[in-house]
Amino acid sequence: MTEAALLPLAVAVPLLGAALLAIAGRSLPRRGCDILATTCAGAETACLALLWARSDTHLVTADLGAWPARLGIVLAADPVGAGLALLVAVLVLAVIVYSWRYFEEPTGEHAGAFPALILLFEAGMAGFALTGDLFNAFVFFELMGAAAYALTGYHIEDPRPLHGALTFGIVTSFAAYCSLLGIGLLYARTGELNLARLGEQLAGHHTDLLTVVAFVLISTALLVKAAAVPFHFWLPDAHAVAPTPVCMLMSGAMVELGVYGIARIYWTVFSGPGGIPQSAFRTTFTALGVLTALVGALMCWQQRHLKRLLAFSTVSHVGLFLVGIAQLTPGGAAGTAVYVAAHGLVKAALFALTGVLLDRYGSVDEHGLHGRARELRPVGVAFVVGALALAGLPPFGTGLGKALAEEAAGRWQPWLPAVFVTASAVTGAAALRAALRVFFGVGPAPRSRPDQDETTGEGEEPEIRSANRTLPPTMTIVPAVLIGLAALVGALPAVSAALARGAAGFTDPVGYAAAVLTGSGEVPGPAPAADWTTAGVLLGLLSTGLAAALATAAVRHPAPVLPGRHPAARAVRAVRRLHSGHLGDYLAWFALGVAALCIAIAAQT
Repeated sequence: MTEAALLPLAVAVPLLGAALLAIAGRSLPRRGCDILATTCAGAETACLALLWARSDTHLVTADLGAWPARLGIVLAADPVGAGLALLVAVLVLAVIVYSWRYFEEPTGEHAGAFPALILLFEAGMAGFALTGDLFNAFVFFELMGAAAYALTGYHIEDPRPLHGALTFGIVTSFAAYCSLLGIGLLYARTGELNLARLGEQLAGHHTDLLTVVAFVLISTALLVKAAAVPFHFWLPDAHAVAPTPVCMLMSGAMVELGVYGIARIYWTVFSGPGGIPQSAFRTTFTALGVLTALVGALMCWQQRHLKRLLAFSTVSHVGLFLVGIAQLTPGGAAGTAVYVAAHGLVKAALFALTGVLLDRYGSVDEHGLHGRARELRPVGVAFVVGALALAGLPPFGTGLGKALAEEAAGRWQPWLPAVFVTASAVTGAAALRAALRVFFGVGPAPRSRPDQDETTGEGEEPEIRSANRTLPPTMTIVPAVLIGLAALVGALPAVSAALARGAAGFTDPVGYAAAVLTGSGEVPGPAPAADWTTAGVLLGLLSTGLAAALATAAVRHPAPVLPGRHPAARAVRAVRRLHSGHLGDYLAWFALGVAALCIAIAAQT
């Protein structure tokens, strides 16, 4: 099979699988639907693994409908885009296997609904990672959004998932309108939608307010999906109520695609003359990333609802990803690519392990579950390992990606590595604290704080209603395999080296345009270093040690409740109150974020 044929197949396979499940699910039994979904997900994973291997030395392109790239729709795969699509495929396969016996799924016409939506979600994510056309990027992004809304509100008998899905849908719909308006402005300016042609045509114009507004409007939709502050409010609310397998995909793949989209569109369209100056992008998105990392870490530490805790951890790590791409260097892009791949695997594993608690006890409340899961010792060990990987423990890929991104960021601002260490240590400590309390019963049982409103996670509706059944092996095997893969990302030099070569091409808009428009151009060299360094290992051990110390101190010697008028207590309470759960508040912050981005970039242009 030719390389070009693999690209449309990467989108067609999950779409066809979703259609088959929607039709055949009416007559197939539950097991038949599972087999069909697993076959489609496995075929997609094999297709993308082959595509990623073949894109290692050059950009693979496919002109759809036999139209030339400058007139038609083009798909393009480099090691970064194909690697992200492969991550999506691996996580979808893991989710489908994890869900074999996860739901008390009805038989009959609804038996194939959940896997069909998962495959539709996969088609949107894979298409977005591989498209070379701005409008089709918007279409694929909205396809994944529509599937995500439906999956978030999958339990229609419970009003909470419906409310979470509605909030998610409305906020991201506003973002979609902004993105479409930005695309329209660019099309009016250049008459192009192909990413490579857009960059070439925009270079013939001067940077003006229209360019700034178009970039901000397009970036807004991506920042909402990425859950960057202040566009992040929907994410913890949706994660708290969405089925656990859906959380695995949203935190493991969907938010990372938002970060990828910002980097891809900036480098191909806005990085040249007539676009956004690199200094403006670097300063603005580094500041945004630092804010996101620190707010996410603070809110993560405050949670006792485990799914919200992990969701805020995702917000914090998205901030670190933004700092990495904002450096606008091959080293920053390589570090972020490795970090994204390993983080997606670890975060999906941690959500899967949280699903075990929801299955066994109908709760994800860290305080209420204190010591109750001692019988699940292997699950607890896996959760501890995942938490340490989240903190950046070598040799996990999270540690390697963090080290590479820290090094790139430190070359521009020496204080930025401290942000990476702080955010990874606090988020890893929060997850480790929960594991020590829930699975090992360490420390005294935490006391509730009556003076503060808290989302506890107590009394959640179990997603499996067979109380006496044995734990399905897939619910523990899948997260163990994902954690193992995250270790391989950091331990196998070939993986990081391939992503580093891809990062060199990713940050070369001239080479990308030549490959897409003429079929020439190879991934340039030299690739940035993507190996462990002494400084990287030491910083990884430092963040891991801090996480262990914070978690141990928190469970053995709970901090006293600060007086209500203490400045620190007032600051934390103010941040918590911003996450009100009110849709109107979220939309107000959305509008404020758009305005702030416009002002920040325009002031530096």
